[in-house]
Amino acid sequence: MKKFLAFVNKEIHHIFRDKRTLLLLFCMPIVLVILFGFAITTEIQDAKIVILDKSNDPATREIKNKILSSGYFKLKRVLTSERALEQAFQEGDTKLAIVFEENFYQHLEKHNMATVQVIADATEPNTASTLTNYISAILRDYQQTRQVTGVMPLQIQTETRMLYNPRLEGAYYFVPGVITVILLLVSAMMTSVTIAREKEFGNMEILLVSPLHPIAIILGKAIPYVSIALINALTVLYIGYAIFDMPLTGNLGLLLLECLLFISTSLSLGILISTVTDTQQTALLASMLGLMMPSVLLSGFIFPIESMPTVLQWISNIIPSKWFIIISKDIMLKGAGMATIWQETLILAGTTVLLILASVAKFKIRLE
Repeated sequence: MKKFLAFVNKEIHHIFRDKRTLLLLFCMPIVLVILFGFAITTEIQDAKIVILDKSNDPATREIKNKILSSGYFKLKRVLTSERALEQAFQEGDTKLAIVFEENFYQHLEKHNMATVQVIADATEPNTASTLTNYISAILRDYQQTRQVTGVMPLQIQTETRMLYNPRLEGAYYFVPGVITVILLLVSAMMTSVTIAREKEFGNMEILLVSPLHPIAIILGKAIPYVSIALINALTVLYIGYAIFDMPLTGNLGLLLLECLLFISTSLSLGILISTVTDTQQTALLASMLGLMMPSVLLSGFIFPIESMPTVLQWISNIIPSKWFIIISKDIMLKGAGMATIWQETLILAGTTVLLILASVAKFKIRLE
């Protein structure tokens, strides 16, 4: 028994001696509970909307106040013409548009009936359905408060229109996210594990004394994964088109260029992880905890970012997957060009440069 207890004690000391593994073992449950607790929610708050009020009468103002005070919506701006509707949705962050018809109040007073048009961005079908249901519930509540005994009940007809995904197809939502996860998995995770394996087996020192420059060695290991990632992206696009009738409204060449940019960003992440880890196991854990989990939970792939706490919304801005999902949806569903997605593209490019500089700096420190 003494020998057994001594063996157990040795294993405990071995675990606590490796600070990085210890950090993963004890911090991972805490991080996962916090992420799942705050990120997984079907309730949406502060969804950005635009309003086109052609009447601007007491009834429409009362309804607008009721909508904005509900906590579900945040007014982005008030539109003055229908031409601005398409532009508002092309900008990407508008989730819903509300259009009041002309002479709204007069129609209610004379005919006990008026019409409100609700236009939703259906690139995220669940979010669009939830928001339109919120609006319908608010309008029903307004009707109930206006009921007068002995008078014909007034009716507010809601005309719902789903942009970019009229049938609310789920494939339109998950295909861009699947492409993102696959590119991240192949480019970042596999690259970090591959380079860490070379260091773990002692092959990296042999490669470093070879005639090849260290950067050439890393690029040589990364380029095959670039090819594999592009092939996977094309495969997913073809399956989405052939089986799920996924549209490609925009330019395929632009989409592939953006895929190549995101692959470069993911490779930079993988290389950076490999420079701070020494074993495959540590690299895999770091990739799963630092890349895959945040990319699935905080990128808008599964759960709407608008429903998350403000802190997590800030954190989501540093996750490259968020920006690539926005880019891919805008190109595939909205037919957007570079004039629309230039900000997201610039963020990915800047992130890639910063990660490469950080990796080179860390790599030089380790060589010294």
